Amino acid sequence: MINFNGTIVSQDTNVLFQNRAFLYGDGVFETVKIVNNTILFLEDHYFRLMSSMRVVRMEIPMNFTMEYLEEQILSLVKKTGLSLSSRARITVYRNDGGYYLPQNNTVSFLIHSIALENTLYSIEKKEYEVDLYKDFYITKQLLSSIKTTNKIINITGSIFANENGLDNCLVLNDSKNVVEALQGNIFMLMGDKLITPPVSEGCLNGVMRKQILSLAKKIETLEVVEEVISPFDLQKADELFITNVIKGIQPITRYRKKIFTTHVSTQLLEKLNEIVRNA
Repeated sequence: MINFNGTIVSQDTNVLFQNRAFLYGDGVFETVKIVNNTILFLEDHYFRLMSSMRVVRMEIPMNFTMEYLEEQILSLVKKTGLSLSSRARITVYRNDGGYYLPQNNTVSFLIHSIALENTLYSIEKKEYEVDLYKDFYITKQLLSSIKTTNKIINITGSIFANENGLDNCLVLNDSKNVVEALQGNIFMLMGDKLITPPVSEGCLNGVMRKQILSLAKKIETLEVVEEVISPFDLQKADELFITNVIKGIQPITRYRKKIFTTHVSTQLLEKLNEIVRNA
């Protein structure tokens, strides 16, 4: 028996009491965007998921091929009528058994999906204000670069942003450098130089980050680099924007008293949508 919200019930009525993702954050996940029954950037998502599972020493099932996971995701969105435009999350977690030391490294997975309004990426919010989140810091380590089910910094940071009338916050690492935003990677334009922090600084190894780096390098007027960004650099920047696979690109228009342009982010968004149209 277990006590669930003040009621004694059979443990068989609640699957959470043995779920390791719930109990210990012992899980990894990927969030993908589906457009016209196609998973965008599928290969990048798949290999990042496999890499994440290896990092946390999960046993990868023999049937966990890219084709198998694609089939599992697309069968769900087809069944739910979300094939045109949706987001889906696949969470892989270690199976029941043990405490900090698992009894085995086998896994189960859960996929759920939700509809998206548009197939193409767009800038939904014209005014977008951010500030630094300094209550907690990201550590410069490999675990910070993968998507685990422990996202408490992102949660507390989002609450902080909401309480202070902000659209997002920028997160610092233990060296007090800017690593990323709460919901995506950060890019900074300074003159003709487009900068994003290297993964070694503790930022997420983002799928959209990879796409934007590739697209930006095709713009002849830009020098694209992976360099450390300090909080002092933000005040000197010409442009800041956030990237993730669901939103695409979100320009930041205000950081404290500094107002930013959105020229390069708009240009990159157009190039990104060309990929979507051809998917």
